[in-house]
Amino acid sequence: MERAFDAMVAGRPYCINDAELVEIRYQTRDRVDAFNGLSARQVAEKTQLIQQIFGEVGEDVHIEKPIRIDYGCNTKLGSHVFINFNLTVLDPGLVTIGNHVFIGPNVCFYTALHPLDIAERDSHTGTTLPITIGNHVWIAGDVKILPGVTIGDGAVVGAGSVVTKDIPAGMLAVGNPAKVIRKAE
Repeated sequence: MERAFDAMVAGRPYCINDAELVEIRYQTRDRVDAFNGLSARQVAEKTQLIQQIFGEVGEDVHIEKPIRIDYGCNTKLGSHVFINFNLTVLDPGLVTIGNHVFIGPNVCFYTALHPLDIAERDSHTGTTLPITIGNHVWIAGDVKILPGVTIGDGAVVGAGSVVTKDIPAGMLAVGNPAKVIRKAE
């Protein structure tokens, strides 16, 4: 029988309340609580916890607190990444953030999907779609990125946008839902 974790990461239906998944979430939330409780001056401790929370962490990653992370192990952060206050990552699916990425305050990444069918939803079944953020991307404040979205290299997402579809490389997208309006130069 397939592990719920493997089905979850692969985007196949899985039981959200599987005991292994619940334990991973508890462990991650304990680490997130510890990170959020540190002083701004406790740089070494913050760096160590960031490396424990996320699946992969590149060089020169700076994250302002507070953060809210679901699994953590399914999120990869590239090098030279700056993340401002109030990051939320619901990552039962994979989240990949490239190099030289700026993420504004109150940004949310959502990889989880729940069934529209009431009986399926009541059974606590979920699926996921990955989110991929390219290199040299700027995501402004209060942006929501929904399951299955890819944001190409050099793209910019304007403040308050809800990203429901892919954004091509080098483009500026704004709005709800976000629409590409021009090159990001």
